[in-house]
Amino acid sequence: MEQKIHQGRNVKRFREMLGIKQEALAYDLGEDWNQKKISMLEQKDVIEHGLLKQISNSLRIPVEAFQNFDEEHAVNIITNTFNDQSYGYNYHSTFNVNPIEKWIEALEEIKRLNLELLKTKEEHIKTLEKLLKDK
Repeated sequence: MEQKIHQGRNVKRFREMLGIKQEALAYDLGEDWNQKKISMLEQKDVIEHGLLKQISNSLRIPVEAFQNFDEEHAVNIITNTFNDQSYGYNYHSTFNVNPIEKWIEALEEIKRLNLELLKTKEEHIKTLEKLLKDK
């Protein structure tokens, strides 16, 4: 049995992933739209292609994403692909970052850049002084 793709639910998911509120999407779609209409739209199984294209432009997501995204299928792929035991090993990265060391490195870089800037400024001043003497 083939699972139907719920386009309205996909619009809601992508909108929420982007952090866009229903009111903002309604505003983008035009004067005829409001939060309640967006809520009702997100409950529809199938959305008219023209409207889907408008939503696609507003959210900057391809129309195909709304038409083809199947959350259950995606979850199955993620579960089967990223299960640590599925490959017979556990891999856990360890990051040893000392924020104070990084801060000191950044300060040293700032100091180096300031010295370069001063050197360049002195060279410009000497060049300008030379030009003034030559005139």
